[in-house]
Amino acid sequence: MNIQQLEYLIAVDKYKHFGKAAQACFITQPTLSAMIQKFEDELDVKVFDRTTHPIRTTDVGSQIIAHAKTIIDSVNDLRNKANLLNNILGGKINLGIIPTVSTYILPTEIFDFLREHPKVEMNIKENTTENIIKSLKTGELDAGIIATPYDAANEFYQDFLFNEELMLYSSEGATKHDTYVVPEEIDEEKVWLLEEGNCLRTQFENICHLKENSLKPKNLDFLASNINTLIQMVDKVGGITILPEMATYQLSENQNNKVMRFRKPYPFREISIIYYKPTYKQKIIDELVTSIRSSVEKKLNFSKSPEDFVSVKPQ
Repeated sequence: MNIQQLEYLIAVDKYKHFGKAAQACFITQPTLSAMIQKFEDELDVKVFDRTTHPIRTTDVGSQIIAHAKTIIDSVNDLRNKANLLNNILGGKINLGIIPTVSTYILPTEIFDFLREHPKVEMNIKENTTENIIKSLKTGELDAGIIATPYDAANEFYQDFLFNEELMLYSSEGATKHDTYVVPEEIDEEKVWLLEEGNCLRTQFENICHLKENSLKPKNLDFLASNINTLIQMVDKVGGITILPEMATYQLSENQNNKVMRFRKPYPFREISIIYYKPTYKQKIIDELVTSIRSSVEKKLNFSKSPEDFVSVKPQ
């Protein structure tokens, strides 16, 4: 029995498929199957029922998997502790990020951080704030990047990352002489919003007291799950939506002409990383916070005149 076998067991239990588990573990399916069969023979247990589709974890297997996860967690903690003692930034960390943030920091700040620290292994999951908090409580995640302040996150440690202005994206933006808008001027029948449960939707509603628009066909039931879809809706159908400032750096020149700002005080959202308590992964979290702060601060307007801004709660 070895650590790799335990990792293979956990992967098959997760994917319920030997081929997908092998792909996730970067080995061939025959090798993975043989290693699991060897494990079952050694302990004289049947972990998986291979006659079902998808593969089913047996009752005994579920108990084995639970114990295997505990062992793997302990091994990872030991590795993290060794790295800490050797003053090496390394180890595994599971990070959850809300989609309206991950889209903009994953291919830039996160990738840069991982290139600079090759011994850090990061598993990232996009999810809603509510699900990130649930996963933190179950131990599935070590930390989460969300919009704060968030009442349900008060039991966690919170490290501030950055503030970003909330802006408007309008099909009429390029034709307006006055590019500053007050909430009362917005035609609520032309607003595109993200789906329920998304904190950016709630922030837009809190700013403008808006509901869904009437531009979409009467026989269409649709709510967007990502900002890029909203941008396409405005471009193709018309109307208006809200964008976090980071999103504007991925727009074309023509699209940037459609970006408008609210009048002072400019609304902004606060982004923070939350986690339960300092652990052996604390050094990774601390370095990640420093890296993101330093990079994002150079991009955003907020740092120029913070007295002109007002925070909008995400709930």
